[in-house]
Amino acid sequence: MRKIRIIEHISLDGVIQAPGGKNEDGDYKHGGWSVPFADPVIGQTIIAAHGQEFDLLLGRRTYDIWAGYWPKASGVIADTFNAATKYVATHRPESLAWGRAEGLGADVVEGIRTVKSKGGGDLILWGSSTITPLLLQHGLADEVLLITYPVLLGTGKRFFSEGSDARELALVSTTTAGSGVLLNLYRPVGKVRTGTFAKPVK
Repeated sequence: MRKIRIIEHISLDGVIQAPGGKNEDGDYKHGGWSVPFADPVIGQTIIAAHGQEFDLLLGRRTYDIWAGYWPKASGVIADTFNAATKYVATHRPESLAWGRAEGLGADVVEGIRTVKSKGGGDLILWGSSTITPLLLQHGLADEVLLITYPVLLGTGKRFFSEGSDARELALVSTTTAGSGVLLNLYRPVGKVRTGTFAKPVK
């Protein structure tokens, strides 16, 4: 069975929208917020996290953004992204023109389960904030790499959407880049546990 890895550039307050450029995702006013913190450690960790063979799991919005960028880019990441099969949550599978691409079908969760059960490389999810809660809620995500930047953005698309079931993650490893970015690898472990520090009344 293939593993599913979620990888996200994320602010301290949970925003993942448009980290790489001003016009990356609409007219988001803070677009490009990750760029000032570029560091070789971040690039090395991202390349290692993808592994030797992988395909991409994407929402339609992220697919369209990437389809306008990666075919024109060069380098290791560009080459592997362009070559990967893209599995996309979309109502318009006939319009997937970037590389090898397949729609996940009307039932996205079932479509992801089917793709996960196939042979092949692992599945990498970037962006796609509507899919992340589904993966965690249904126990489909195996790893979560959060590349956390020392910024507070206030508004924007979030890693975990409002109203999603609360989840708990176990920290597997952490790396600190010289620019102050934290690269934390987590393993989803299930629903959030609760407790109390109050002493029992005698």
